[in-house]
Amino acid sequence: MKFGTFLMQTSGSGLAGVARRAEELGFESLWIPEHILMPVHYTSRYPYGASGRMPAPPETPLHDPMLALAYVAALTTKIRLATGVFVLPLRNPYATAKAVASLDNLSSGRFMFGVGIGWLEEEFRAVGMDFADRARRTREYLGLMRELWTSDNPVFHGKTLELEGFKFNPKPIQKPHPPIIFGGHTEPALKRAARLGDGWYGIAEDIGQAGKIIVRLREIERAEKRAKPLEITLSPRLGGELKPPEAMRFAEIGADRLIVATGMAARDAITGMERLHDQVMSKL
Repeated sequence: MKFGTFLMQTSGSGLAGVARRAEELGFESLWIPEHILMPVHYTSRYPYGASGRMPAPPETPLHDPMLALAYVAALTTKIRLATGVFVLPLRNPYATAKAVASLDNLSSGRFMFGVGIGWLEEEFRAVGMDFADRARRTREYLGLMRELWTSDNPVFHGKTLELEGFKFNPKPIQKPHPPIIFGGHTEPALKRAARLGDGWYGIAEDIGQAGKIIVRLREIERAEKRAKPLEITLSPRLGGELKPPEAMRFAEIGADRLIVATGMAARDAITGMERLHDQVMSKL
């Protein structure tokens, strides 16, 4: 079982302290959540919790993920760095492809690209991006990005994007590109992961329900005739600290990685990471 944790701190010193201590303790990865804007009032339903409301209040400070991870990359040497998850259709795909390639270079090939199509319609409207066609644009954006990352002379012709006659550099260090990890629990989200991703990211409020989603995901993989199974990443939200029996149960249902939240403030996060290491990671 791999263990990751979140970067939630507001100051550079907080990010630095958490990143360095996570690497010292043997965490495999650091994940950063993101939104461009957080609405004060919204009617969109948050799909990853029974309440339908985001767990973070609207005043929660969220760094630009690529900038924050580039900063952390300069302070660490081994720990992997990931977006958890990046709302792909909110942004220009060429700029995103450049940021991913640059971050993979600056981190010496440690970046993992966690992506989703988004659920918060109010945020899409505020930044001037269409909400209704976000799934189609995500598919085309990823097709374009793969072409930019892997081809010396990229050519792409889609319904929403056209490219020919341009160069794109630098290429990512990881070949063919950084792993793409899709988030989402719906049937279309699982199919996107199986068809387009290298991994799947889910929120787990209930271990049994998470296991059922993984079973369904494996069924979709077989139907898609994938050559390699998706790597499974889960973020437990069980209402308390993770215990060794729960971690073992997650492994039994097929999780390859757990991303555990250990605190918002840097001091709390470090204390929580140390406790998780001593009580769970060191016993598995």
